[in-house]
Amino acid sequence: MEAIFDFFSNPYYIQILTITGVYLIAALGLNLITGITGQFSFGHAAFMSIGAYTSSLLTLYLHTPFFLNLLLGGIIAALFGVLLGFPSLRLTGDYLGITTLGFGEIVRVVFINTKITGGAFGLAGIPRETNIILVYLIVVLTIISLYLIKNSRFGRGLVAIREDEIAAEAMGINTLFYKVEAFAVGSFFAGISGALYAHLIQYISPGDFGFSRSFEILNFVVIGGLGSIPGTVVGTAILALAPEFLRFVQEYRMLIYGALMVLMMTFRPRGLLGGVDLFQVWRNFRHKGLREKI
Repeated sequence: MEAIFDFFSNPYYIQILTITGVYLIAALGLNLITGITGQFSFGHAAFMSIGAYTSSLLTLYLHTPFFLNLLLGGIIAALFGVLLGFPSLRLTGDYLGITTLGFGEIVRVVFINTKITGGAFGLAGIPRETNIILVYLIVVLTIISLYLIKNSRFGRGLVAIREDEIAAEAMGINTLFYKVEAFAVGSFFAGISGALYAHLIQYISPGDFGFSRSFEILNFVVIGGLGSIPGTVVGTAILALAPEFLRFVQEYRMLIYGALMVLMMTFRPRGLLGGVDLFQVWRNFRHKGLREKI
């Protein structure tokens, strides 16, 4: 018990857990786009940056309330998701991936060359408003929202698009509208994540949201299991915390980290919880228990 108290009273561990929660929100948004809808995006960090800069600039220059800035960061990111989605989501596969990758680089270069965002030097002096309680409250709300979406008529339409887009369209699903809406919702969560990140770290620069960050978030989703919300939680926790727990072998920790990923994709290509529906497992367990009582 004392060890647990020491752990949660240590500012370093609290910071690590908080940043893991921030990444988890972005990863859950990407899971809706990539895992549930089947649309590969390599520019998810761009929407994080839009949310981060929107929230930070509103805080620094207009002094509006943090929660309003947080919400606006998500909304502006969602609007850019819609603007990108309508022309690009007519594409599929590698072509869509390249388009989103290009969008991510465009956003990064714009922030580098814009004076109000601090250019390449970044934006400093952002007030610290993010804390671990707020982050994990938003994580819980995000998970609930995604479960409601996944189990709704709209969510079943997204799964149908992932499985066979032509068949889904033949059944009357407006595939472009569904994909754009999924892209907007996923981008909204990325914008929220970026705003939380900015008000946690208190400094942001375009380099924080490059391709490597997008690839890192995609790894969280793929390792956990595409389309699996619990898988995204587990994948984010493992990949975000593993480098910290491997600090005792500092010179080899990234080697071990990479080897774990290779082994994972070799022996469990669908991800840790790919194809596993925990709610269905729970329902089956309950029904089995009722049958045994009868």
